[in-house]
Amino acid sequence: MNTQQHIAILGSGNIGLALAKGLVKAGIFAPQQITLTRRNTVALGPLAAEGYNVTANNAEAVSKADIVVLAILPQQLNKLLDEIQPTAQESKHLLISVVSGVSCADIRKQLALDVQVIRAMPNTAIAIGHSMTCIATDTASDANISLVKSLFDTVGVTIQINEELMTSATALCACGIAFFLRSIRAASQGGTEIGFHAHDALKMAAQTAKGAADLLLQLASHPEQEIDKVTSPKGCTIAGLNEMEHNGFSSAMIKGIKVSAEKAGVLYKSE
Repeated sequence: MNTQQHIAILGSGNIGLALAKGLVKAGIFAPQQITLTRRNTVALGPLAAEGYNVTANNAEAVSKADIVVLAILPQQLNKLLDEIQPTAQESKHLLISVVSGVSCADIRKQLALDVQVIRAMPNTAIAIGHSMTCIATDTASDANISLVKSLFDTVGVTIQINEELMTSATALCACGIAFFLRSIRAASQGGTEIGFHAHDALKMAAQTAKGAADLLLQLASHPEQEIDKVTSPKGCTIAGLNEMEHNGFSSAMIKGIKVSAEKAGVLYKSE
């Protein structure tokens, strides 16, 4: 990686700020090589004190950057692209979009530029360096794909997928954080009902969920294989699992993911 490169993060909310901090923590960029933009720059005051460049002028930020991260809502994208179009250059800039439901072709069309675009879909666990980030592109070079993967590898795990699956990735990975959090919340409430104090029940449920995930990731195992290890004939685990399934636990999760994917696919088009 060219350590002289400059990156502009347009829309420095939770995702944008977490990425910036991850890049600095990993030693890939210095704060001085990162420009953060936000309409209200007062909120970025502490980061400015750390050496990050801070501005409300997106076009100016792009003019000074080599890599441009679009980290805004789908409904705000066209206005932002119109704003930066005069300073965006096909030969200079690589655009990274974390905007849900917007294709690489959509961005090039709005900019009227044949610029390289790579989409990335992290989740909010990026804040603690444990994001599951999916990346995809249509025309970007292998070198730029490797570059973007290396950027997001600083804040979690990254995989490349086909672009047509990016909306699905939004539902499974980005929205999925909320689904698993709700599952943990429900488990903690069950724990409270059977006798634990709320704060103890939450800690126990969260650590149990973390352990379950690590079993799959570290052992490259399958959920049913691990479930079989804890279920015995006429036992309490299988009784609880079957009660949940009778009430639609798996079906509800599957349906929720499908609905989220459908919604994510029309956010940009319905602006």
